[in-house]
Formats: sequence, structure tokens, C-alpha cells
Amino acid sequence: MTERGVVLWIHGGGWRARSSEDGAALAAHGLRVVPTTYRFVHEAHWPAQLDDVRAAARRARAEAGGLPLLVAGDSAGGMLALHLALRGVDEPHDVAGALAYWPPVDPLGSDWKRLRDGDDPFADLIGHPPVAGDPATLDATVATHVGNRVPVLLVQGVDDRSVPATQAVGLTGALLAAGHPVHSWITHGGHALPLDRPDLHAVTAAFLDTVLPPA
Repeated sequence: MTERGVVLWIHGGGWRARSSEDGAALAAHGLRVVPTTYRFVHEAHWPAQLDDVRAAARRARAEAGGLPLLVAGDSAGGMLALHLALRGVDEPHDVAGALAYWPPVDPLGSDWKRLRDGDDPFADLIGHPPVAGDPATLDATVATHVGNRVPVLLVQGVDDRSVPATQAVGLTGALLAAGHPVHSWITHGGHALPLDRPDLHAVTAAFLDTVLPPA
């Protein structure tokens, strides 16, 4: 299969550990998958994780041979992929698109706070409980950074018990209001769905067909 682009895959794990999903299923779409990692919360607080994936994106871009660079991830990695795409690696529009699967995006979302009461990964990430008006909370909130119109794919399961589906729904509205092309797929199932499940494969393919040259 002809390579259409390079995708930096950022793993999940609550910013605390490394999940098993490696993004390898995206290779079926003609993407060269480049996995990366980042410092966990016991090593450094936000925005160290964004700094790490930015550095990885620069390396992936340097080795891309001119192919478009996309960023993708699941759960906590999806959140980092969104930050990377919306804020840019070095410039606001230097990422071709973001693919975010079940990402936590809003530390102040009411459903998130109810679901993660007593075990809030965002508190570990920024070093204290998220609160309105706090600079670190605001900076870690994905919707703070919308506006560069980079295309975004959001995928979320309605039965997710780690990240409520309202996180993706709310971000979809913010992205659309800011002029981003958005594919948003709210589907059956919970957290950490197989990326090669037929509906996830199809929506990923449809998104990529809008941002990359034909296969």
C-alpha cells in the first residue's frame, strides 16, 4: 500500500502509565505509524507532556520524507494529540489533522467531575485539583486552544466509564463554532475500543479521505 501520510501515535494510560493500544491498526489506512511516549505525572506535571510529544513530532516530521504529518492517540494520548494539532508543533497549521479516540478534554465538565470524583487524572496531570480560573486548568482544557481550523476526528463510546461521551460532544460543538472540519463518531461500546472495529475503521477512513491525497 502506498503511504499517504505519517501519523505520530500517542498512547493513553491516564498520563500515569502506558496503555496497550499502539495505533498499529492505522497502518491499514496507508499511514506510517510512529509511536511515542511522554513523561508520566510522577515524573513531571503539565505542560511537560506536551513538550515531549512536540519533540517527537519534530523527529517524525524530519523523517517523513515530505509526507503529511498527522497526530493521533487514545484516551490521555488523544488529549495530547488534540493539543498538538490545535496549538501546532512549531506553527499553528503544521499538522494535517488529529485523530482522537475517547480523549478526556475538559477537566471541569460536570459529567467528568461526577465520574472521576476521587480519582481525577487531571489533578495528577496539573499537580492540583482543577478549578475554574486556574491558569494550569485553563491551559490543559482542549477547547481553550481551538481556532486554527485543523481537521479533527473524535471517536467516543456511549458506555465509556473512564471518559464520559459528553466530553467529545462538548468539544465537537466548540470545534465547529471555531470553524474546524470535524468528524465526530459517538458509537456503542465503552473505553479502549478496537481501532479496527468496522465502524471505527470506516469513520477513520472517511476522515482521512478528506485530509490526505487519495490512496
